[in-house]
Amino acid sequence: MQANWRISSSMLLVPLITAAAATATLAAEFPKPVTQWTCAEFLSVDDEFKSTVISWATTFAKGRQPEAAATEIKGIERVTTQIIGECALAPQASFWSSLKDGWKKIEAEIEAE
Repeated sequence: MQANWRISSSMLLVPLITAAAATATLAAEFPKPVTQWTCAEFLSVDDEFKSTVISWATTFAKGRQPEAAATEIKGIERVTTQIIGECALAPQASFWSSLKDGWKKIEAEIEAE
């Protein structure tokens, strides 16, 4: 019974430690706030974490209300793909503006569906 608890604890701790390490790495690499990032800075984030950055930035843009951003989960992948494409074309553009414009387009598409 105690062995099962240790395995379960390890299984929970590994993702948490990995996420904490990734967050610390991102914070060390980008000393300025996400609202001031260029598209090039967003594109330099490891592909594995781009959706996480979009999700976090969306929550921040929505007034730091996780409930508001939680309704946007189905659009995260769509907007991430869109922003990656736009940023590849204009690396010096504002990531923050691209994020907000991207969500406007995705929300209009979702409403039209």
